[in-house]
Amino acid sequence: MNKPTILTGDRTTGPLHIGHYAGSLANRLQYQETHEQFLLLADSQALTDNAHNPEKVRNSVIEIALDYLAAGIDPSLSSICLQSHLPALTELSMLYLNFVTVARLERNPTIKEEIRVRGFGRDIPAGFLCYPAAQAADITAFKATVVPVGEDQAPLIEQTNEIVRRINATAGGRILPEAQAIIPKAGRLPGIDGKAKMSKSGGNAIALSASSDEIRRAVRAMFTDPNLLRVEDPGSIEGNVVFTYLDAFDQDQDGLAELKAHYQRGGLGDGKIKARLEAILQELIAPIRTRRAQLAEDRGYVLDVIRAGTDRARERTEATKRDVVSALGLFQL
Repeated sequence: MNKPTILTGDRTTGPLHIGHYAGSLANRLQYQETHEQFLLLADSQALTDNAHNPEKVRNSVIEIALDYLAAGIDPSLSSICLQSHLPALTELSMLYLNFVTVARLERNPTIKEEIRVRGFGRDIPAGFLCYPAAQAADITAFKATVVPVGEDQAPLIEQTNEIVRRINATAGGRILPEAQAIIPKAGRLPGIDGKAKMSKSGGNAIALSASSDEIRRAVRAMFTDPNLLRVEDPGSIEGNVVFTYLDAFDQDQDGLAELKAHYQRGGLGDGKIKARLEAILQELIAPIRTRRAQLAEDRGYVLDVIRAGTDRARERTEATKRDVVSALGLFQL
């Protein structure tokens, strides 16, 4: 029986951090056992707002592949592939732009928010504005039926399915499947400073390759309850970054519930909850860091993994492109 196809991946803009692990990587380790999984190193997408720094995009390809492998992605079960080396994605993207309007692209809530955050105003890179069509090409080229995304990315899957329905209606049959968005339970982790978005460039993230000292410093710097002035005072867990991280990583949920209750009634200082979180993160990251260092010494192996995964992805995406072109009745030589 064929496994359902799942497409996931990351923009190649820097190494991954624990927010990526909680939000996607941990689930991908499970999906590779039950799905045919493709992990897209999205370097073309990364250029939509990093065209001024192609070196960062290029160098991050290996960095993210290392993070995947070190975290436990098995290249015999999951195909790690490079977006820019899959020409069918670009060709389908150009084709799909004829099935969506500029007004619809601008109305996409995800795109509107990203434009606001980046301060583009009307100086929006065309590639960035057209990203929903490009993502639709990525998803449909693999005929993926499952796409794990953050809640803020769900509108992009909705727009992908709109394009799918228009293609199918024009072709007069079900050429492409619609995709289902899977929203991780953990959600997006805030930065260690309490800001909504964790990012390596913002200095508020813990990298999957972080040293033990870096983990310790990051946890000690975490935002907690600013109103907790004395240990005996009752503390709040709402908006407390340490407890948000414990919710995501602590496997002893019963023990965590007791810890929360103790903190809320008073008598438990920030030092103890931070010590608990640090121990958990040290245990999580240490084997990933060790494995990553070993893999980094064999760059040839990592490149071979990417090449093999890209070859498999190219075969799949080219077949889909041929199906779409044929179904639409376009001229073929």
